[in-house]
Amino acid sequence: MLTFAVRILLVIPARIGSTRLPEKPLCRLAGEPLIRHTARQALGYPIEGEVLVATDDERILDAVAPLGVRAVMTDASHASGTERVAEVVRRPEFSDAEIIVNLQGDEPFLPASAVEAAVRMVSLGASLVTVAHRMDDTASSDPNRVKVLVDAEGRASWFWRNAEAAPVIPSGCRVFQHVGLYAYTKEALLHWVGCPPTTEELRDGLEQLRPLAHGRVMRAVVTDFPMPPAIDTEEDLRRLESHLMANSG
Repeated sequence: MLTFAVRILLVIPARIGSTRLPEKPLCRLAGEPLIRHTARQALGYPIEGEVLVATDDERILDAVAPLGVRAVMTDASHASGTERVAEVVRRPEFSDAEIIVNLQGDEPFLPASAVEAAVRMVSLGASLVTVAHRMDDTASSDPNRVKVLVDAEGRASWFWRNAEAAPVIPSGCRVFQHVGLYAYTKEALLHWVGCPPTTEELRDGLEQLRPLAHGRVMRAVVTDFPMPPAIDTEEDLRRLESHLMANSG
């Protein structure tokens, strides 16, 4: 168990109104709601912190109740998971949290090593961290897979979905697939949500462009861990079912 000298919150924002996959947190995967898989995985991370589901729908509260995980209702109007996490951190009972981890509800099998690396990087002085991993040819042409440009200093310097939005790749930089995990200090999180959205963020639906546009440095944990797919479509659900079957024994 990793122990840090500060309070850590691992928050899973889960909104019901997904556009690409309706009611995504409640979609069934191996007979259980997707959000239950994600919460169970988070409870098993060897990090001394509190796991919390933040949602806008009571059905999601009911879905995670059998796990005994704490869940709270949040405002349905939030435009992003980061805004939902920030609402939680502003509440008095969580206001002393110093490291906050935003665990995506559609990444149900994110390896513990990726989460550990992000938390450790914040504990060592970074204010904002995300995760990237190697990308195959299929992901590079799939607009559902977000790409991240990582520079020679290990900073995430741009994100995009479609090839037409891709930047020129400077020497020393590499392109990876983005894993939607964020670890932040409380100050960095509240700065993020306090800044106005940018044109690129709104155009591409990529909230992580906002802090970059407003001068924040985002560090990237680059992983080589096997990474099961995130879930954005029905096809992703079927692919993950196959992944589970292939790795069940």
